[in-house]
Amino acid sequence: MSRALKILAIAYACNPAQGSEEGVGWGWVQAIASRHEVDVITAGYHRADIERATASGAAGSTRNLRFHYVPEKSWHYRPTRAWKVIENSALKPIMNLAYNGWLKDAHRLAGRLHERRGFDLVHLITYVGFRFPGRFYRMDIPLVWGPIGGLEETPWRFLSLMGPAGAFYYGGRNVYNLLQKLLLPGPKRAFAKASKTGSVIAATEGIRREIRRWYGRDSRIICEIGPPDLSTGTSSPRGPGEPLRLVWSGQHQPGKALPLLLKALARLDGRLDWRLTVLGTGGCTTSWKWLARGLGIAEKIRWPGWVPRAEAVRLMSEAHIAVITSLKDLTSTVLLEALAAGLPVICPDACGFANVVTPDCGLKFPVESPRQVIADLAAAIERLAADEPERRRLAAGALRRILDFSWEKKAAAVDEIYQRAVSRL
Repeated sequence: MSRALKILAIAYACNPAQGSEEGVGWGWVQAIASRHEVDVITAGYHRADIERATASGAAGSTRNLRFHYVPEKSWHYRPTRAWKVIENSALKPIMNLAYNGWLKDAHRLAGRLHERRGFDLVHLITYVGFRFPGRFYRMDIPLVWGPIGGLEETPWRFLSLMGPAGAFYYGGRNVYNLLQKLLLPGPKRAFAKASKTGSVIAATEGIRREIRRWYGRDSRIICEIGPPDLSTGTSSPRGPGEPLRLVWSGQHQPGKALPLLLKALARLDGRLDWRLTVLGTGGCTTSWKWLARGLGIAEKIRWPGWVPRAEAVRLMSEAHIAVITSLKDLTSTVLLEALAAGLPVICPDACGFANVVTPDCGLKFPVESPRQVIADLAAAIERLAADEPERRRLAAGALRRILDFSWEKKAAAVDEIYQRAVSRL
């Protein structure tokens, strides 16, 4: 019999007004609060957005939620321009050190709150990366950790697609990851504590394998993200003679690997009438546009840039197929947005996509070499372009598949973990 518990949630990234990891944190604490009393420790720079949204009622139900903010210090990370430059460069270890310092302050606050509230367990939610679990494993209550990500490497043979800066960054990240998995004591202690009560949550199957490989611990898979709150609930049919409309969305960074799609489409040019919409923006936008011109396909691509989320969903809903090319991701909000828009998805059989996309909602290609990926990607696009009944079958499957990732189902899954954790005390 499930009982309501007093949960201490650690969610550094938690904001109702943002997407990405901040949206992940917010979705999780709301889901948990649908069944339990939840005290949330989060970063101070989220306070204004949280209080504004909760006061207006725009944040959804916050009935069982209390928020606590770690007192801000000058060296704490916040999303300023300077910090963003550090975050997206080889200087990112500086950001990691700042986050680790925040975790130490959060642990002290957690101890004071626990003395007053007497929590049943502590759940570390965001950041989802494995590197810095803080010191919450020292608390005298069960630790639930996850969904966890960040353990997988970027395939080495794909670094050449990312340009000199991208190859340096992601190659360095691979080495950095390896050293941290070997040497960091914090993850080893946190995995040991959480695994005692079966409370390790992996974001993807690949992450589960890495946890077993490096730490010898079992984990349960729960996708880290939930469905978008903006959904069309229908899919766009493709009429006879109509160009095949594709959509790609994401930050324009090397790891998102849009050149794979551009080169695949160049192969199809002259054999297939297609159009591509590329959503998002970033440091690679200019070089990707130059690549499209060099391939002779620029006139078939539109680049709306960054647009409000509602407009992005509208543009996605006009497409016939969503394509994902990312080589370094967990599950990606874009994937669930595509499914919610009734779009068949063509994506790598890797990262979190491997767990989400099934033969009933999309096509997956293996990630072995750039040449193979480009060929398989072109073949998948051509296959669906030639078989509209199959494309519509996958579109209907996408609308069914999105239901499997509701926050209600996540709340039920994590509740099982909670109940088991407290019963093993």
